[in-house]
Amino acid sequence: MSSSEDKIKNAFVEKDWNEIKTFDSWTIFKVMSEFVEAFEKLSRIGPCVSIFGSARTPPDNKYYKLAREIATKLTKNGYGIITGGGPGIMEAANIGAKEGKGRSVGLNIDLPKEQGPNDYIDADKLINFNHFFVRKVMFVKYAQGFIVLPGGFGTFDELFEAITLIQTEKIGKFPIILVGSDFWEGLIEWIKKVMLEKENNICEKDMELFSLADTADEVVAQINTFYSKYMLSPNF
Repeated sequence: MSSSEDKIKNAFVEKDWNEIKTFDSWTIFKVMSEFVEAFEKLSRIGPCVSIFGSARTPPDNKYYKLAREIATKLTKNGYGIITGGGPGIMEAANIGAKEGKGRSVGLNIDLPKEQGPNDYIDADKLINFNHFFVRKVMFVKYAQGFIVLPGGFGTFDELFEAITLIQTEKIGKFPIILVGSDFWEGLIEWIKKVMLEKENNICEKDMELFSLADTADEVVAQINTFYSKYMLSPNF
């Protein structure tokens, strides 16, 4: 634990609220510095697609192999790859980006029980974050699409935040592709039967905010079809 963290911990124990308020005020500058570094680095990377999935997926898993293949094919079609920078699906996607000779970006988050960034991120495109919300802003702002493979709570968090932002028109629409029917079809069926038909929590059009794919070729085709309608020219 850092000396500043020790200080704030002691302040809570001793009820030193002035110390706590001062610490909170300085936090804004730490957040600002993360935004500034990320904006400066990511504004230069060109069109990229974010690939999400579990950090726990081993290399012999079919989804690890599929993430790697998807990333390779996307880079050969002119897109860079952005991941969360860690192991599992993220590592697979960064490997695929290297194999496709594309840009390999890692937005790593410092966590107490997780491994550090993987070894397949371009040296000048690794950014370490302390705050999840800053990191999520970067995923959304600099990705031309979300490719979502099987994962845990973090993967679902990123998926539903993107869907919500598009649904509420806070950002422009971009492709969100769920990869792996075996994993996603139960969730999709529940959304349709319960959220849409039973409870009326969403509308029919909201079901078009995401799509499903099972192969790398299907993913690439969906991304290319979407951007054939827009003025997007990958520059690397």
